[in-house]
Amino acid sequence: MPPLKLEVFESPLPRGGSQIVVMDNAAIEDARLRAYETGYSAGWEDATAASQDDQSRISSELANNLQQMGFTFQEARAHILRSVQPLLTQLCTRLLPPLAQEALAPVVLETVMPLLEDLADTPLHVTLNPASRPAVEQLLRQAAGVPLVIVEEATLGEGQVYLRLPQSEHRVDLDHAVVRITQAVHDFFEYSEKEDING
Repeated sequence: MPPLKLEVFESPLPRGGSQIVVMDNAAIEDARLRAYETGYSAGWEDATAASQDDQSRISSELANNLQQMGFTFQEARAHILRSVQPLLTQLCTRLLPPLAQEALAPVVLETVMPLLEDLADTPLHVTLNPASRPAVEQLLRQAAGVPLVIVEEATLGEGQVYLRLPQSEHRVDLDHAVVRITQAVHDFFEYSEKEDING
């Protein structure tokens, strides 16, 4: 078998020539300066590109973290509202009506007190539900000391009282206040649920 011959890729030296290049000191210094400037410029560009990449990565991570925190806050808010809703609903439907009934007589008295100066011996006409009469009548007789004409009206709610004087009429309606508070709580939770669904 004949020996293996490989192709030579080196360029042949010219005959009688050498590879030594002779340069003067100024040319050498100029070549060094250009090499330094080229290296410095390439390093500066690499550092600037790396800094911009870091800034982009940091900005992206910050935006992502803020978005996750926003979702976490919304989820926590929705969870808290869902857990508090039954409690507030019970307060409005079970606790507020009896509290309003207990507060009716003091609220009526508070409404009557500024009017007492103008009453003199004129009777105060009080229209109310029969269930509310004992508490309201007792408090008005004790505190007001004016003649009362009490009319029971079964169609009125237990939290409603009308006070009539010859020149004016005043209405105390705690039933309506309880209904408004209950509706406001219901509307708040309904709005919150829609907000959670819509994002």
